[in-house]
Formats: sequence, C-alpha cells, structure tokens
Amino acid sequence: MIPSALRRFGFLTLPNYSMIACANAIEPLRMANRLTGRADYGWTMLTLDGAPAAASNGLSLGPTLALEAAGPMDAVLVCGGVDVRLSVGRPVKTALRRLARQGVALGALCTGSFALAEAGLLKGYRCAIHWENLQAIHEEFPEIDFTQDLYAIDRDRLTCTGGVAPLDMMLNLIGGGLGREVADQVSMQFIVDRTRAGEERQPSLAKSHSVVGHPALEKAVRLMEERIEFPLSAAEVATHAGVSARQLERLFRQRLGHSPSAFALTLRLDRARALLRQTAMPITDIALACGFTSPTHFSTAYRRRFDRPPRAERAAG
Repeated sequence: MIPSALRRFGFLTLPNYSMIACANAIEPLRMANRLTGRADYGWTMLTLDGAPAAASNGLSLGPTLALEAAGPMDAVLVCGGVDVRLSVGRPVKTALRRLARQGVALGALCTGSFALAEAGLLKGYRCAIHWENLQAIHEEFPEIDFTQDLYAIDRDRLTCTGGVAPLDMMLNLIGGGLGREVADQVSMQFIVDRTRAGEERQPSLAKSHSVVGHPALEKAVRLMEERIEFPLSAAEVATHAGVSARQLERLFRQRLGHSPSAFALTLRLDRARALLRQTAMPITDIALACGFTSPTHFSTAYRRRFDRPPRAERAAG
C-alpha cells in the first residue's frame, strides 16, 4: 500500500516510549477527521499483551489492545524511547516480521527504528532515528541507510525522529491522502507555520545558538562532527573553515568556551559515551570509532572527562 493510502494505524508502544513523539503522530489524524467530518483515519494503541506500556514520563495511553487482537491495520508504527534495546526481545521481533509478511506497512517513532533494524526489516531502506541514537545505530547496522533527516518515507517503511517531527511526517501523509488543503488546515489548528520536509536535517551543534551566524565556526563544528573517527588537527580545521588558526582559536573560546582541540575531544568522548550506553560494541572498537589510537589513551581521556573508566560506564548502563 502506498503511504498516502494508509488509513488505519497501530501504535506499538514499547516500555519507556516517547509520549511526545507518539502524541504528535496521533493528533494530526484526529484533527483531520474533525475537519473533514469523516472517520478518514483510525488509530489503536498496541502492546504485545494488551497491557498499557508506561512511557518515559511514567504515564500511559489507553485503551490498549494486544497486537494479535487489533484486527486489520494498514500500518504499525513502533514507538520507542529510553533504553529501547532492553525492550526489543524475540517476541517483538517475531511480531514485526509477521506483520511484514502480511504486507502491513511498518514505521517507527523516535528510537523505534532500532526494533525494525533488529528484526532485519530495514535493509535497503532509507531510515531516520533520533539524533541521540544515530551514530550508535550507524555503527551497529552499517548496512542500513540511516540518515540525519527528520523523517524518511521509503515505500512501506515510515521512520521518524522524536519530539515534534512526527507531526511533520503525519501532515505529509495527510496531504498525500486527503489533499494539501486539509493538511494546511490541520497545521493552522495546531499553530504550525510550516510543514517541514522529511529531508530537512535534525539539529546539530553546528546549528546551535552559540554557533549560528558565524559561518567559519559552523563549518568547523560540522567538520569536527563528521570527522570523529578520523579527527583533523586544529590547523587543518582552520584551513577547511577558511580562517587562520588564531582566528579559529578566538572564535571557539569566545562562543563555545573551549579551544578547538578541547572541543573536538569533548565531541569524541560524548560519542564514545553514547556508544558505550547504546551498543554492545567492544570497548576497543569504540575507541577506534571515536578517533583514539589506543585503548589506554581512550581510557585515560574518558576517566578524566567522566570520572570513571569506559568499563565502569558500560557496567552502569
């Protein structure tokens, strides 16, 4: 079924799912029905056993049905959130594979894309996931085309980041299914001044308030983010940014409070912390993926930044 023809949605909520992402996907459907005066869209909250799942804020959405008791659906969106890895066991993967065999379109909100990846259902698709998990999932599933886009609609896969981005994705689907006028009316009801396209990029440090408006600084930070595995020297970054090393040093200290080298090290260590918490990658591999030439150097730098070694970080996670 083409995405614009989707009408009956199931939201498979995993423990600690993101309620803001889930609500931002449901509410446009409700408002579209209200505006047309028809039941164009339907939605059902789902879990494997029918018991409501608690979101990361401690609340639950209901009524909730067991997935097998829900009846026919055009699409099922996996709603992920905090510690998604702990929520994706064999029963979840088996259920998702069964839905795929039945021809149900599959999607994900926030970190729910991890469940689809674990089930082997994203190979050959362009996919989105929340920026906080993006690099970790890149390392774990290098064969999948994960993107920094807000959302990705690729044939029968609809994957979206978190926060308010699901609102944009659903407005896109409503525009394709009921027409642009209805989608615009939904936007007006929610006081949304524009619908973002899926290919718009997720936020990055290069787009933070401290950096925007300084082209050389934006370029330098973006380059550091992109070259974490193979870091450049401060002089090389300055050259690529089109400024002198002294100018770059001054910009970083004025706007970000760090030297370029210290800022780049912080980026690499933050990436390492995410990989330790979100993946099962060996610590040596994480060190290499974050630009450290030896496990000893990595462990020393990590302990200095976070007051504990990488092994203790993984044990705590």
